[in-house]
Amino acid sequence: MSRQNQTFLEQHNDEPDGQDSPGHRCLACIGRAIARRLAADGALVAVHYGNNETAARETAQLIEKDGGQAFVVRAELGVPGDVDTLFAALEAGLGDGTGQVRLDILVNNAAITAETIETITPEAFDRLIAINTKAPLFIIQRTLPLLNDGGRIINLTTAATRIAMPEQPYAMSKAAVEVLSRSLAQTLGARGITVNAVAPGPTVTDMNPWMIDNPQVQQMVGSGNAIPPVGQPADIAEVVAFLASEAGGWVTGQVIDASGGCFLGPRV
Repeated sequence: MSRQNQTFLEQHNDEPDGQDSPGHRCLACIGRAIARRLAADGALVAVHYGNNETAARETAQLIEKDGGQAFVVRAELGVPGDVDTLFAALEAGLGDGTGQVRLDILVNNAAITAETIETITPEAFDRLIAINTKAPLFIIQRTLPLLNDGGRIINLTTAATRIAMPEQPYAMSKAAVEVLSRSLAQTLGARGITVNAVAPGPTVTDMNPWMIDNPQVQQMVGSGNAIPPVGQPADIAEVVAFLASEAGGWVTGQVIDASGGCFLGPRV
């Protein structure tokens, strides 16, 4: 389905190590891949960032270089007034770009990682939940009056909600978003709005810098996949693009495992 003249809010993941990182380049970002993929389908993309303006503007420039349309909006998540700040900038950008404040697609991608249960602090856990769980909930709440019937809400989660991994707090924060996705799908179905979660497995991104430009590590990490080695941002973007398309309109309330079959079982 062409997304010509449709509007799309995407959130850049600009805090790869759980800290503010304005120097982070976003060379291998799932958010950037999704933004470029949907822009190629004709969507006007609002690229949201928290601290890394350089990466967000690079994404917008890449989209425009490819013939698409994009603008950037800044709002640090996990702080008081974060959603108000985000939507003030978003509504201004949409008004300038389209003359109306409407959305067709929301992708909740922003997230931070966290330490394991042995070392995480209450303060770090509160921040994790604020960004990974609370922010998507209230962003969706503010989006619903702006979202056109037949729209799409796509939440990025993680295969760690399915697999026993050491990152228990992170998995907890994302598991809540999967529950939200399923419940919202039932609530919003009458409007033709689909709500799904996409759960990547091991993926070469700036959140996993130890895998970038390291084929041996990628092969080792991906050895547990049914389809080795590991995923690339473009792999995740293709799944999101399907869910955002007309072809994905009969899929809702699902967690789509986009992990290449990570840890499905022993090889025989």
